Amino acid sequence: MTTVRPVDAASILLLDRSGASVRVLVGRRSSKHVFMPDVYVFPGGRRDATDRLVPVAQPLNALACERLALKTGTRCSDSRLRALGVAAIRELYEEAGITVGTPLAEPAAGALPFQPDLSHLRFLARAITPAGMVRRFDTRFFTLFTDEADIDPAGATASHELEDLRWVDIFDHKGIEMPDITVLILEELQKSIQEDRTLPFGRAVPLYYTQRGRFLRDLL
Repeated sequence: MTTVRPVDAASILLLDRSGASVRVLVGRRSSKHVFMPDVYVFPGGRRDATDRLVPVAQPLNALACERLALKTGTRCSDSRLRALGVAAIRELYEEAGITVGTPLAEPAAGALPFQPDLSHLRFLARAITPAGMVRRFDTRFFTLFTDEADIDPAGATASHELEDLRWVDIFDHKGIEMPDITVLILEELQKSIQEDRTLPFGRAVPLYYTQRGRFLRDLL
């Protein structure tokens, strides 16, 4: 049996704290997806090879970079870490129509119409898909506050990849079918928000993975 190696991926928990409760953006994955169809998830996807080459308006926070670099192996580089942030912002744009960055007057064909601003991304958690799955990802989960990135929550637009976009109270998501890992990451967010509503940069980050059939949680 061929072992499927996990590929880099990034996901973003876009947070609206303008009301009495903190809300997070989720959407339903299309039934056409091979991996986790018809469930609600955060915007995200695999890191593209071209994400390394995308110029950014603002880089990742230095403390976030330090955490991202932990346990990433000998092939870790600044461009790979930056590409993870770019992937998160790109997926948010492709799946929910939300721009985070500086608009470009004349973007190249097929390129993002803006330079991504990575400076407000906080590294929340990391999870590696267990062996035996049809797809395997090494996913970094970022948070982003709408007010810090000057985002209008009403501007989120569904796509063919992520349907039925919803803003969900992070402490009340009853009736919304989510994968186990999405619920787990949401629980990590709940704990983090309760500890400090500002979600400080550089705080310890949980890493979820499976080893010899055991589901484990380490801290980075």
